Amino acid sequence: MPVKQNKTKTSEVEIHQSIDARGLYCPIPVYKTRQAVLEAKSQEVIEILADDPAAEEDISRWAKRTGNTILSLEHCDDYIRFLIQKTDR
Repeated sequence: MPVKQNKTKTSEVEIHQSIDARGLYCPIPVYKTRQAVLEAKSQEVIEILADDPAAEEDISRWAKRTGNTILSLEHCDDYIRFLIQKTDR
């Protein structure tokens, strides 16, 4: 089953918190994502920047398992940019 992703123009999304996890490796990017989402209010959007090769799969699986929504997943030059919206279960 695919990760819940919405087609969203990132310029139209209000980012409430940004996490720069570049240079950090598993499990730290997922841990930082989890902490930010736990602290966020429902429907708030968190931006995560990560360059760990495992981050795409790890964060995508975490979002699916926890029911949060990946609004955007962008491959930039040397990192991945995620926009995750907190979803109440």
